Amino acid sequence: MYKFENALPRLAKSKLIHYPKWSNPNAGGKFHTFAPMHTKNSSTEKLLSRLKIDSLNEMQEAAIKAIEENDNVILLSSTGSGKTLAFLIPVLQKLDSSNKKTQAIIIVPSRELALQIEQVFKSLGTDFKITCCYGGHLRETEENNLIQPPAILVGTPGRLADHIRRGNITTDSIHTLVLDEFDKSLESGFWEEIVFIIESLKSLKKRILTSATEAVEVPNFVGLISPARLNFLSPGDEKENKLVIKTVLSPEKDKSDTLFKLICSIGNKSIVVFCNHREAVERTSDLLAKKGIVNEFYHGAMEQQQRDSALCKFRNGTVNVLVTTDLASRGLDIPNIKYIVHYHLPATEEVFIHRNGRTARMDAGGTAILILSAEEKLPAYIKEEVEQLQLPENVSLPEKPKWSTLFIAAGKKDKVNKIDIVGFLSNKGKLKKDDIGLIDVKDFFSFVAVRKLKVSNTLQLIKNEKIKNKKVKIEVAK
Repeated sequence: MYKFENALPRLAKSKLIHYPKWSNPNAGGKFHTFAPMHTKNSSTEKLLSRLKIDSLNEMQEAAIKAIEENDNVILLSSTGSGKTLAFLIPVLQKLDSSNKKTQAIIIVPSRELALQIEQVFKSLGTDFKITCCYGGHLRETEENNLIQPPAILVGTPGRLADHIRRGNITTDSIHTLVLDEFDKSLESGFWEEIVFIIESLKSLKKRILTSATEAVEVPNFVGLISPARLNFLSPGDEKENKLVIKTVLSPEKDKSDTLFKLICSIGNKSIVVFCNHREAVERTSDLLAKKGIVNEFYHGAMEQQQRDSALCKFRNGTVNVLVTTDLASRGLDIPNIKYIVHYHLPATEEVFIHRNGRTARMDAGGTAILILSAEEKLPAYIKEEVEQLQLPENVSLPEKPKWSTLFIAAGKKDKVNKIDIVGFLSNKGKLKKDDIGLIDVKDFFSFVAVRKLKVSNTLQLIKNEKIKNKKVKIEVAK
């Protein structure tokens, strides 16, 4: 097995980027040096313009060059640094438009990350098809999408392996494999499926592995040979991203009252509260709701529509507090999260890092707060000095969110898009542009944020109206 802990010198943020052309654990450290590519070829330039991005960052430039020049690449870079685009662009450039079979497969540890990658790829506006495969919704929907093979498949190990066994995926033409967040995907629970998938890829030529964690091992069955390794992790990442770590003491073993006071003292900012178990998530969410804190909970045992609804409400401002398990510590692309609250202490340093990765992303600041009971101590891996917060005895409830979320029982498969929804709510619901917030269109349903003060009247106006010549259920999202 290749072990990557301290396998490379950490990269300084400078104009020159160093990465190994090839290496193995016993190699002598052969490096190539190059300046960032300030000029882009026309095809890349077009892709970036569709995403409204002016230029690639240093990591993305280095990754694209490495993937173009090497069959095996390992990319280590922090959460929120743009790894998805860093591997999608070179994978896209390797696709053959005359080949009508599947050419690349991307394996991810969660359905949320799969959907995020699918969304980024579709935003590139190419003629190539991508299909997303994951558990929690009808397999038949994916089977219909696979009748005409997509150029790229993205999905979770279990569902992808299931489709291969059923003959829904033809693997003979797949030449590129991406293991995104490979440290999580290669946990023991996924090994059997990953082994089966890789053994099914007889024409595999290129392997790309990405992670936000350095201390991991890649098993031999992945088939890496002399991989090029790019390490953009840095001891200063958290400082550069202005992550501040604080603690607050709970006088009781039950921390719920302390959490309530903490949320009240923070106010109506976006907060993710991490618990270690699903039962604790639902209990904590219920206790907060009874105290008047508007919130949603999120964990892996929920139906997909429930999960989509919870995340959409948090993303669009219908709620400011999301209570969750560590499922939300990876792959969720929710901007502007200001606070991470560790209601339960994370099991490991790696979990702590990934939880905190939801805030202080790119150049934004953020705060991580650990709630400690009298019996608990600050984890040993937190070396720096940590400020202890003092909560006031008397607190006031935060201001209630100004948005509500409507559920619409129609989506992409019904030929409904965001423009249709805006037009319908404007014309039939008499809403102004400023009354309509974030819209999220899924395959068979959609969510749309509407100003809370306008919801009741809007529902009355549209109750007998049709969208795209079809009457569908529209209600406040549960």
